[in-house]
Formats: sequence, C-alpha cells, structure tokens
Amino acid sequence: MLTVTHDRFRLAEVFTIARGSRSHADVVSVHLRREGAQGRGECVPYARYGETIESVSREIEALADGIGREALQGILPPGAARNAVDCAFWDWEAKRAGKRVWELAGLSAPGPLITAFTLSLDTPDRMEAAARKHAARPLLKIKLGTPDDMPRLEAVRRGAPDTRIVIDANEGWSADVYAELAPHLIGLGVAMVEQPLPAGEDGMLAEIARPLPVCADESCHDRASLPALKGKYDMVNIKLDKTGGLTEALALRDAARAEGFGVMVGCMVGSSLAMAPAILVAQGADIVDLDGPLLLAEDREPPLIYDAQGVHPAPPGLWG
Repeated sequence: MLTVTHDRFRLAEVFTIARGSRSHADVVSVHLRREGAQGRGECVPYARYGETIESVSREIEALADGIGREALQGILPPGAARNAVDCAFWDWEAKRAGKRVWELAGLSAPGPLITAFTLSLDTPDRMEAAARKHAARPLLKIKLGTPDDMPRLEAVRRGAPDTRIVIDANEGWSADVYAELAPHLIGLGVAMVEQPLPAGEDGMLAEIARPLPVCADESCHDRASLPALKGKYDMVNIKLDKTGGLTEALALRDAARAEGFGVMVGCMVGSSLAMAPAILVAQGADIVDLDGPLLLAEDREPPLIYDAQGVHPAPPGLWG
C-alpha cells in the first residue's frame, strides 16, 4: 500500500534564486507498506517542470497496487513522482532483505562526502556577510543569474577568499554574457558554472570557447538527455527529482562517465530523507551538492550527520 503526504519544513533563512524566494521546503513523502516491511521516499515537486504538490500526489495515488520497482520505470516518466516511489521501493527492498541499499545495488560501501553549501541570491553586502560566515567551508555554491552578478561574486570572494567556489546561473545568462564573464570568473577562482543558458536555448555553447567548465542542470534529466549535451557541456548535474529516482540516477551516472562527462550530484531543497539515496549516487562524483538539510530549521528524525568530513551515509532508521 502506498501512502502519500505533503510535508513542510521551515528554512533556516529565506532562500532566493533568480526565479524567486521561499521560506519553507514543501515535499511529497511516500510510505510503502508490504509484507510486513515499510519503505520511505521523498520528492520535491518543481514548478520549473510543471510539477506541483497536488499533481505529483495524484500521479502517485493513481499507481496500481502491486506494481514493482522495475515496472515503475515504464509507468511514470522521469520526475519527482517517480523519484519518491522509486526510493521508497529501494528502502522497502532493503528492509525486507535485512540489507543496505548499497548492497542490493551492487555498490561499494559509501563514505562521507564533502558537499557544497549554497549561498542564495541577495545584495552584494549580504552575500559577502554570508560568505564570511561560511568561509571555513571547503566548497561554496553561489546562486547568480542576473545582470548584476559580478559585484555579487566579487563580494563573495572577499568574504571567503580561500574557499573553492562554483556558481549556478539558473538559466539566467546568454552565450554573450557567459563569454564576457568567463575570464573574470576564472580570475576569481570559480571552478565551474552551472546551467548558464536556458535549456533548449543552449546550442551556442557548442560554438563558443568554454574556458570555464559548464555543467548541465535543467538540460539534463535522464540518460535520454545525454546525446543533446555532447559538445555543449563538460559536466552533468544528477538530481533524483529529475531522473525519477535512484534506479535511473545510478544508470545516468554510469552512462555520463562513459560519455566523458564530469559528474555533479545535486538536490532540491529537501530533508535528509531526500538526500539519503543521492549519497549513493554521489560516491566518487567530481562535485557534490547535497546541502538541503543544512538550509532547514527542522529535519527528519534521525537526520543525516554533517561534520568536518562532510555528509555521512544515512543511518538505517532514516533510509536504506
């Protein structure tokens, strides 16, 4: 039996990107109960892809009783709804078998991972203050994507002079803006830029020099996305809410590496339950961005552990 709930978590601070701001993380949670075992999964419906809490909940509630994880891949498309159910299946399978998900998936035992910490879009002064507050973190991800990005980035670098930085333009630039900014970004020590151009309007990336590595986010969903990314992107950002779950995320990771792409594993703003399966995908990734719980004022119990080693694999009581 599948049970669907809408859960809300308060954010520690208002989180802003180029598309808007939020003060809460709204998620859809799935509980799968069968044969005396229970599995859980979580997804974050994303308006950018036409998803809402209501539409995703309806997709899940319409699933027939008795389906399995393999059949699920052909019933629901890649997206948030399939992610929550797929991850609930993995959790259920592990609990029924008395094993961890990484064992069932044929993976090596996971370890802790250094993750980015995201600074949301704000005024240069406030972003500098935020960067200074988090300057001890090894990796900061900066939300940009406006006509006034350079003063913001310069302010962040002043606040965190030694930290590795990646930036997410959230489809907010043009090819000309990227080409103009890239040398300055390199001079400021930026390691990578994520999705500078709108998905579907990114063809120019194949025709211009990319001195700064470019990562596909909104342009990459599952393995079917990869052929269109060749020559335009250097990396792909794998998010379970885009792939439709752990099953496809693992397959996308392997396919992307085989095609020569670097791998980033990211997240929406969700709880520890949403991050837990992504930690398995992120083992060995070039960049890890699984900081969702760090942005929350409240979380699941038991939560993931974040410390100087990074984010640790989930305890069995949480997932997997």
